[in-house]
Amino acid sequence: MSAAALQARRERAQQAARAKGVDALLVTPGADLRYLTGYDAPPLERLTCLVLPADGDPVLVVPALEEPAARAGPAADLPLRAWQETDDPVALTVSLLGNPGRVAVADQMWAEKVLALQAALPRARFVPGGLLLTPLRACKDAAEVEALSEAAAAIDEVHAQMGRWLRVGRTERDVAVDIERGILATGHERVDFVIVAGGPNGASPHHAVSDRVLRPADTVVVDIGGQMPTGYRSDSTRTYALGRPDPQAAEEYTVLQAAQQAAVAAVRPGLPAEQVDAAARDVIAAAGFGDLFVHRTGHGIGVETHEHPYLVAGNAEPLVPGMVFSVEPGIYRPGRHGARIEDIVVVTETGVAALNHRPRDLVEL
Repeated sequence: MSAAALQARRERAQQAARAKGVDALLVTPGADLRYLTGYDAPPLERLTCLVLPADGDPVLVVPALEEPAARAGPAADLPLRAWQETDDPVALTVSLLGNPGRVAVADQMWAEKVLALQAALPRARFVPGGLLLTPLRACKDAAEVEALSEAAAAIDEVHAQMGRWLRVGRTERDVAVDIERGILATGHERVDFVIVAGGPNGASPHHAVSDRVLRPADTVVVDIGGQMPTGYRSDSTRTYALGRPDPQAAEEYTVLQAAQQAAVAAVRPGLPAEQVDAAARDVIAAAGFGDLFVHRTGHGIGVETHEHPYLVAGNAEPLVPGMVFSVEPGIYRPGRHGARIEDIVVVTETGVAALNHRPRDLVEL
């Protein structure tokens, strides 16, 4: 991300702060700091904090030993204030704020940092930074959509090689090792997660891997993702069958495929997010499997794998062009098998475009 694009993000955050009556935003290491500065700072006991006043220039407070790393990356254009081991970084941070009445702190700021800042600013009211940043991060610009498209293409390439790795007689763990190598080989800089869930393990949506040996007729849920050098993430799920699957599993998969198609087709600007969830859930419920769909239909994705918007009942937030999220209904029969299909899609001006393009049929290997 260019320095100009990062500066524009900070300016939008400042505009949001003024609109919400917030005097300053404080951001410590995590996704929000990467989003605003491009700096992927390590989350340490030593305080690193972006001080972003509603009016005025931002300052990045860093431990002295982290200053070279901060100056080497996209945050190099920011004014930096380095503190030494015997300095008080909270006092330094507070000194840059003046006398704020309302301070927003990053949603993922460590509790010890929040409490220390509150103690140093007893008269200030603290509010979540998501009040300002969630709407900004939820709506991606063209460069972000392109970065997510590249991530989706890279993870599609990994799924395309699954026939090399998923075989009867191998353990889930063995397959996962190959998948991890494949994720890195396709241009990701980091593996975020690998789920290989065969047979009854497929009924656990967040099963990771185990030493269970894959067996004939197993259905196998493979959910994988990683981080690209741009900082943007991939996330895609396909379900595979090792030979001819159990007839019940095949029937449920046919319903699941129809549900996922219905949910993707429903996406359009102005639609409440919960209605995408309903589009998938209604198909599954009509087939008699409603109690086997146990999670929301999707989540936003960007510099984090899970971020706003969330496609779930009760979220009436309207979809807007530029929102990027997963559509991933699942059917899970405890003790037997499970299945999930997941694509990342983007809301366009007229509807929806899928970023993942692998076949969505139950692939028999």
